[in-house]
Amino acid sequence: MAPQPSQAVSSRTRSPDSPAVWTEPGTASFQRVSVALFLAGFSTFSLIYAVQPLLPSLAAEFHRSPSESSLALSVTTGCLAFAILCAGAVSESAGRRGLMFASMAAAAILHIASAAAPDWRMMLVLRALEGIMLGGVPAVAMAYLAEEVQPKALGAAMGLYVGGTAFGAMMGRLGMGALTEFTSWRVALGALGVIDLVVALGFVLLLPNSRNFVRRPGAGFAHHRAAWLGHLRSPGLPLLFLTGFLVLGVFVATLNYLTFRLAAPPYGLGQGQVSVIFTVFLFGVVASPLAGRMADRVGRGLVLVVGVLVMAAGTGLSLLPSLPGVIAGVVAVTIGFFIAHSVASGWVGRMAAGNKGHAASLYLLSYYLGSSVLGSAGGWFWAEGGWTAVTGFNGALLVLALAVALRLRRIERR
Repeated sequence: MAPQPSQAVSSRTRSPDSPAVWTEPGTASFQRVSVALFLAGFSTFSLIYAVQPLLPSLAAEFHRSPSESSLALSVTTGCLAFAILCAGAVSESAGRRGLMFASMAAAAILHIASAAAPDWRMMLVLRALEGIMLGGVPAVAMAYLAEEVQPKALGAAMGLYVGGTAFGAMMGRLGMGALTEFTSWRVALGALGVIDLVVALGFVLLLPNSRNFVRRPGAGFAHHRAAWLGHLRSPGLPLLFLTGFLVLGVFVATLNYLTFRLAAPPYGLGQGQVSVIFTVFLFGVVASPLAGRMADRVGRGLVLVVGVLVMAAGTGLSLLPSLPGVIAGVVAVTIGFFIAHSVASGWVGRMAAGNKGHAASLYLLSYYLGSSVLGSAGGWFWAEGGWTAVTGFNGALLVLALAVALRLRRIERR
């Protein structure tokens, strides 16, 4: 779509000294931004986490252990983590909108290719490349919102984006499980890739051009290094980075090995039945924008503490032997995670004084490293002590996350 008249100031012409032209809540531009970034979140997370409910099928197909099968997810998030760091820097000179579209389209094509992977090694290579391509979306999306949306509405806008990630994560998992039940995991992966190609087109047609972004075409490595180091010296930003690392690590470890737990006795659920559990992401779709609005009103620190405590309560509930108890625990972990992530990711844009793309990339580097490192580490606890050991591992991580959240709340008060 062509920019509206009010969007005449483009990212190519804006001077660093020009006043910001905010996208205000309630306007048509705000709605377009919200829907477009919702689609970006959907695409990214549906592609990343589509393999999670398929881990038992992949383990059987390629003769791998549960811990080895989790690499189909971990290599993607691990490569994504480092690609985000580069993409945040590249977007400072290349621009936001085009980079996000190219990343979404390329990742969808690689996802289609992974459906035809002839062996385990090729599957991991394609999943790694997919993670690299997706690096151009999350950090750039966070930076775009922080630059374009009126600051008082940033929490709500970020909550909608995170809600899109929740919806994508749910539909990726649920769709994969259902399609695999009736066809095969290869057909399921290919179908999702085609859907996300269409989503990428919808995204680029909806998203307005940047109005407050200033290109830095001559920025070299020294500039990027100074920006990253400046954020790491901030009293609060490293704590937000650590928060993302911990809460996503707990969330992924929970869902990775929940599939194996529910497929085994006494539950004995099939692939389609296990995938239905991932409808809990609907709670994340609702919780994310609500958490963002509450953070704008009552303060980010308090809402972040609440999110971590809800995750801890859910972790405890998941130990119950009954299936309803397990589901209740997973619901609570999901709600708490999306509250914490929505608040922390929006807080990064507010806390960073400048170079917001660099700040967002550092947050997401930590965030996806948490998925890769802690998600795979949970496999060792699963192998050694089953679900009880995984829960103990997650509980210890959440104690640390709570201490970090309380420290951030003290910083916010000062």
